[in-house]
Amino acid sequence: MALLCGVGIAVPADRELPVNELENIVRRSKASAIIYSPKKEEDMKKIKERVPEVEYFIEMKSDKKLKGKEVGLEHLIHLGKEMIQSGNHSFEEIEINPEEFKILFFTSGTTSHSKGVMLNNRNLAENVNAVSAYVKIYPWDRLFSVLPLHHCYESTIGFLTPIANGASIAICEGLRYIVPNLQEAKPTAILTVPLLVESLYKKINQKIVKSKKDKIVNTMISVTNALKGAGIDVKRKVFKEIYDNLGGNLRIIVSAAAPIDKKVGIWLENIGITFLQGYGLTETAPISALTPEYKTSIGSAGKAIVQADIKVENPNEKGEGEILIKTPTLMMGYYEDEEETKKVIDEEGYFHSGDIGYINEDGFVFLTGRSKNVIVTQNGKNIYPEEIEMLLDKVDEIKESMVYGKKPQAGSKKEAKELMITARVIPDYEKIEEFYGKLSEDKVYDVIWKKVKEVNKQLTSYKAVKALEIKEGEFEKTSTMKIKRYKELSNS
Repeated sequence: MALLCGVGIAVPADRELPVNELENIVRRSKASAIIYSPKKEEDMKKIKERVPEVEYFIEMKSDKKLKGKEVGLEHLIHLGKEMIQSGNHSFEEIEINPEEFKILFFTSGTTSHSKGVMLNNRNLAENVNAVSAYVKIYPWDRLFSVLPLHHCYESTIGFLTPIANGASIAICEGLRYIVPNLQEAKPTAILTVPLLVESLYKKINQKIVKSKKDKIVNTMISVTNALKGAGIDVKRKVFKEIYDNLGGNLRIIVSAAAPIDKKVGIWLENIGITFLQGYGLTETAPISALTPEYKTSIGSAGKAIVQADIKVENPNEKGEGEILIKTPTLMMGYYEDEEETKKVIDEEGYFHSGDIGYINEDGFVFLTGRSKNVIVTQNGKNIYPEEIEMLLDKVDEIKESMVYGKKPQAGSKKEAKELMITARVIPDYEKIEEFYGKLSEDKVYDVIWKKVKEVNKQLTSYKAVKALEIKEGEFEKTSTMKIKRYKELSNS
């Protein structure tokens, strides 16, 4: 906030980055100062040796005076207070230029080379205004922050938006503490990603089934829906026990960054929580589409924000094509990379998102996949892995999946160009043991393959999964829980 409102450019970095990647960001951004927590002291020693251009290393929770390049943040705050008390108000008098480059986000991305996205204050302010036009945030609201602040989605929508509206923020202590933190903070809104919403949904429903209340809950959903249709909303009273598990005050859940299973959104609306979806990229700071709370559309990624124009380029017979976005929230460009900037922003000012989707007659955007992930069959048909993954991830025995087109092995009878639709799956071993008892690896494979074949029945023949791989361990992910496909495939 101090940097946005004063001098300098902020470069938020992922605290989970290994030191070599952190060093790369420091070097590429030409950082003159690093603010770090005491836990990162060893990493800072290495960076000090390797990147001598950094002028200051500012340690948080420290009041040590400036010695060489090292200084404590508490000491700087003390110096600042002394300057103000002595009558120096130069910081308060700084005039903010809305067009000035103020923040540099390095996209973790699901493609190998992270890009530096340059944003100015106007981009951020336009985003706050855009959200406020579709969703009313009140001073008594409290947003529950689960995602990391170095991510544009969280820092703009989860941090700047509530601050701009006078609301408060509760920061989750970690994924293990979501439920106790919800009960302690009693938030009114959660901004999150599909993986976390789906996990919450599964946990709540497992609890309901375990307590044998699932039939009652389903009956009460039908009753309360009928009453709501007649203008009587008693959902919060009827489903009080579920609300209490989530802190008691929850009214909105916003999911963005990836498509979500439609049934999750429907269930949340059925118990009285407004379920909204957003769409955008770091390059659009980030929100370019959002579901208005007064007209939700579960399954869509929302409507274009009031300042933006979203269109589909070269739509196919289903109306699907690449999503193009023209918006005042659009980045200034990629840092020191004019060539890449020109590739994604055309002469008319439209940003080519790389996402595939369509827009319905009501103006809602629906995403079907990423152009980079698309698998093209020999006869020119497009297969979007996300569509198949969503079906696979609904299977109880499957924890997570990644679908890709595998090249046939040398000497294979298959046509050399025809890719084999392959599912790489992490089994849910707890569920498998619960359903089938303890199984050998071969038997686990057989169980999963049987389930994959059931999913294939829901797909047209050319989209059917032809091969299965069992993945050990976890998929490597971005900060918004998207699988880093390039990393996964490079390890094949």
